[in-house]
Amino acid sequence: MSLILFWIFAAIMLAAGLGVVLSRKPVNSAMCLVVAFVALAALFITLDAFFIGIIQVLVYAGAVMVLFLFIIMLLDLKSESTRKLNIPACVGGVLVVGGFVGCLVKVIASNPAFHATKPALSGPVDDVREVGMILFADFNMPFQIIGVLLLVSTVGVVLLSKRQLE
Repeated sequence: MSLILFWIFAAIMLAAGLGVVLSRKPVNSAMCLVVAFVALAALFITLDAFFIGIIQVLVYAGAVMVLFLFIIMLLDLKSESTRKLNIPACVGGVLVVGGFVGCLVKVIASNPAFHATKPALSGPVDDVREVGMILFADFNMPFQIIGVLLLVSTVGVVLLSKRQLE
């Protein structure tokens, strides 16, 4: 049952990712991104990574997407006008995606570790403690840098969207 749910959520996530890329309206793209984030959280939960799944919903689908929607609405972006289809760019994109999928299939087929089943858990695992220790011990500086980067980008968007008084 867990494997079936994994593939269902993987398909939902891929469809939502296509919706993000193909949507002409920025708000619709952001909403598709929320669906992709929630489907990714469900994938983590099917892989028994409960803490990461919950954090995915709280941080990304919650806080970050609210920030994105605020910025989109603050900038008052209009929907993108339809353009003429660029055939060489489409052919190049299909070739790149095909090459990537071919390489991915070759790597998965050649490595026996991808065919192994996941090991059974020996006992209760303290996800929160382990993730917290790794995050704040080994990755403290990158964690702080990302927070400052998000703050600076939000302030920059607000300043760029501020109307000039003439």
